[in-house]
Amino acid sequence: MAPAPNRYVRQAAVLSLFAVAALFGIVTGVLFAYSPDLPEIEALDDYVPDTITRVYARGGELIGEFATERRDLIGYDDIPDVLRNAIIAAEDSSFFEHNGFDFSAIVRTAVQNVLRQRRYGASTLTMQLARNIEVGGESLGLQKTVQRKLLEAYYTFLIEKRYTKREILALYANQMWLGTARHAAHGVEAAAQLYFGKSARDVELGEAAVIAGIIQLPARQSPLVNMDFATSRRNYVLERMAEEGYLAEDVAAAEIAKPIVLAPRRERANTIAPYFLEEIRQHLEAGYGAQRLYEDGLVVRSTLDIDMQRAANKAVSEGLRTVDKRHGFRGARRNVLQGDDAVESVEAFEHFRWRLPIAEGDMVPAVVTGTTADTIRVRVGPHAADIDADGFAWTRKSSPDALVETGDLIDVTLVTLPDGPNARGTATLDQEPEVEGSLVAIDNRTGHVLAMVGGYDFNRSRFNRATQAFRQLGSLFKGVLYAAAVDQGHTTTSILRDEPVSFDVGPGQPRYRPSNYDYEFKGPVTLRHALETSRNVPAVWLMNEVGPEVVIDFARRVGFSSPIPPYLSVALGSAEATLMEVTSAYSVFPSQGRRMLPFLIERVIDRNGLLLEEHRPQSRDALRPDTAYIMVSLMRGVVQRGTAQRARRTLNWPIGGKTGTMDDYTDAWFVGFDPDITVGVWVGHDEKKTMGYNEQGARVALPIWIDFMEAYVGDRTEQPVFDPPTNIVFVSVDPETGEPAGPGTYRPVEEAFIAGTEPGTAFPR
Repeated sequence: MAPAPNRYVRQAAVLSLFAVAALFGIVTGVLFAYSPDLPEIEALDDYVPDTITRVYARGGELIGEFATERRDLIGYDDIPDVLRNAIIAAEDSSFFEHNGFDFSAIVRTAVQNVLRQRRYGASTLTMQLARNIEVGGESLGLQKTVQRKLLEAYYTFLIEKRYTKREILALYANQMWLGTARHAAHGVEAAAQLYFGKSARDVELGEAAVIAGIIQLPARQSPLVNMDFATSRRNYVLERMAEEGYLAEDVAAAEIAKPIVLAPRRERANTIAPYFLEEIRQHLEAGYGAQRLYEDGLVVRSTLDIDMQRAANKAVSEGLRTVDKRHGFRGARRNVLQGDDAVESVEAFEHFRWRLPIAEGDMVPAVVTGTTADTIRVRVGPHAADIDADGFAWTRKSSPDALVETGDLIDVTLVTLPDGPNARGTATLDQEPEVEGSLVAIDNRTGHVLAMVGGYDFNRSRFNRATQAFRQLGSLFKGVLYAAAVDQGHTTTSILRDEPVSFDVGPGQPRYRPSNYDYEFKGPVTLRHALETSRNVPAVWLMNEVGPEVVIDFARRVGFSSPIPPYLSVALGSAEATLMEVTSAYSVFPSQGRRMLPFLIERVIDRNGLLLEEHRPQSRDALRPDTAYIMVSLMRGVVQRGTAQRARRTLNWPIGGKTGTMDDYTDAWFVGFDPDITVGVWVGHDEKKTMGYNEQGARVALPIWIDFMEAYVGDRTEQPVFDPPTNIVFVSVDPETGEPAGPGTYRPVEEAFIAGTEPGTAFPR
């Protein structure tokens, strides 16, 4: 006859009592045996868990985070009652009554383990805390060994002895891991942000129950991993809260009936300005070391303007795609119904990008679900969309079947999203460009770097083409050359030679014979006309006239640090520089000759509010204010009548700048400014190869610059002005000869001159 169940219960209870007594004796022994060699629990007085280093834009917006553990500290009083009660009900209902060890729970659990032949835990909150914190630089870890259990008991005893229940619960709430393998979250504040997009201070009943429910095993119970499991755990917590008297049963039942609603998945802040952020990361790691960067919760106030950065991202992305499309459609990325990783149907295919928010205007991957005579039908996550003939007209193909087939994975730009469950949105066919580009925007008065794009996609390549790529400047260097000439006494009406010419460049070397891009010669031309139309021969002639060494010295004054050889060909941009260098150099012109050193970080503060470093605007006198103003006048002429007229037709704004193109169309540039900011754009391939015929600065880089400036200007009507120095005089001249304009002069130009250099002056400087 089988023994009565009560007999097993009595046996289990007796065994459990013996176990508890033995445990008490062991713990007592540990206190004496281990205590001399173990770190003091007082170390927890200064215990600060790893926290997140955050980088903010100049407007206070979060733009980036660095951390090994995603954690935000929160005080006891900031943890709402509903969350505290949920944690206690789920994990340790007698937390405020016991002294770290709940012996009744240990006995009860031991009995249940015997009867159900399963292993349940009986750890209190304090015991879990002891297991998860570091003391003396070491943590106990999760490995179930006798030594670990003894140390856990030892530290549990000391934690309860030294700290209040409020302090223990706060430490626990900040310490526990609540994330998943793909989504980091240490502590309740980070968990609330991850799951519900809000602070732990603001969580509601059901949300608090979700957080408390996943403490046990977040890797399996997180709603991001298993919604059914997470719902079951949430319901358990709500039932326990009702049992413990924290809420009424009908309230718990009503909450149990609700689904778990998570916050929409958001792109991380680090995606707003990844190249800018990487520059800051490198600076911080070099200055403070990796440990402080990733663990000490530094606060970094940067110079970035988040609206300008978003405009820069959009301008570069769309501009590069436009350039790429001119050279045809390269076909689908792949077909999801074919190959080793094929899916059974297009309906079964999922792309990781679809887990992020999808909005109108986004370029996203789409899978082709079919075609009609003039339409490509696609799916983007849960959304269906159509690409009509206008949406793929750039491919110069009239039939969808000539472009794609069912199952093709392509890129599309969403024009409209469906407005109902059975509706279809609209899209245009797109593709990821092969060409690269970069953009930098600098505040003329401070040197603040306001926006930075270092390439098409940071995930594709982390190489920063704004700060790391040394590229030949092409005609962009003419701005420096002509400024040096003006600084040496030339005026906007000085006559330069645009005619066949050759120069001796050294013994045994063939004579250097520069040519213009149109292989024509205009004869004598004014300095203004030569710059506005970017003539090559007059530039080389002027380089020889002023002297290569003088020009190179001038380039150093305005901010060039890259090597510049003393050759006449430098006039046509054979020297190399970074986009940051040349943009900073051009900012000297609208800044009345002052070069403001560009910088990205205003201040760095540690977690205790101590200022670690601070950067303020630093100026260098690069050239005279009157020379700088003459260059502003010349650069404005490039926009009004020269190679950058497209900017004048689009923007009603005071702007100047210079285009640049290298031989074979390998590099395209435009650097321009208004009175407040200077913006530089470069486009090209990482390897030196052509972008295609006629892909010059005015056609490739200038449109990106214009798109950025349109967003920057916005709907402003009050325009800034370029203030001339007091020694600038204005004279109306004949644009062809540079002589003072007479009654019959065709389209005279009002020229700016430094006093004493205007036409008719007896002794020009």
